[in-house]
Amino acid sequence: MTSLHPNRRVDPGVPVFDKSTPLFEQIYAHLYERILRFDLAPFQMLSEKLIAESLDVSRTPVREALARLAEHRFVDILPQRGTFVSPLRITDLEKSQFMREAIEIALLRRVFEHPDRGQAIRELRNEITLQRAFVEMGDQDRFYGSDDAFHGLLAKYARLPAVIEEIRRVKMHMDRFRVLVIAGVEDLGGVITQHQDIVDAIETDDAFEAERLLLRHLRRIFAYVDRAMALHPDYFEGGTRRTSNQGAVAS
Repeated sequence: MTSLHPNRRVDPGVPVFDKSTPLFEQIYAHLYERILRFDLAPFQMLSEKLIAESLDVSRTPVREALARLAEHRFVDILPQRGTFVSPLRITDLEKSQFMREAIEIALLRRVFEHPDRGQAIRELRNEITLQRAFVEMGDQDRFYGSDDAFHGLLAKYARLPAVIEEIRRVKMHMDRFRVLVIAGVEDLGGVITQHQDIVDAIETDDAFEAERLLLRHLRRIFAYVDRAMALHPDYFEGGTRRTSNQGAVAS
């Protein structure tokens, strides 16, 4: 189950690095995952030296990983002050959601052109069945894995499976907000209902309704932002900052 531990430092274990991928990319992925899950909280100070020591690596790949995180707006590097986990910014959410929406609406339109929509509908319904099971199990991680797979099927049946990786990239900030939202705000049953409605519209060959329902689905996160801000005001830009000067233990 997805964890959210805003008030304590979490040690998820030292990752095992391999030689098939550049080291800084693996460190980037490790730190991003910790930021995503709020193991490293917004405004927390990150120490390049401590991260390198905890991961038993040199400081160079850590510096490169932090630079890429800064490029993607997950950390802020402030001259003369240090490096900090970026706060949640509504502008980042809006950009992320806008780009994802543009891609997925285009994919949905192409799904209606597929010669075997029946197979697409069967696979989409199978994914919804899995989602119901994961909700009953209380397994949020696997639920959202299935949620991503559901949307990936749109790319598959749009005959553009390579776009899936691009969707993953553009929705990274949406995913960060999503982790915060599912910590006590979002109704997963409602997500399943929206998925079901989209598939029903595809099955009845109602492209206009399917597009309307997908837009509603992809924009639902905005309905939860105010509640998330009320629960965690210190995580948002402009909120009460809880800056830590203890550095990051990224082991």
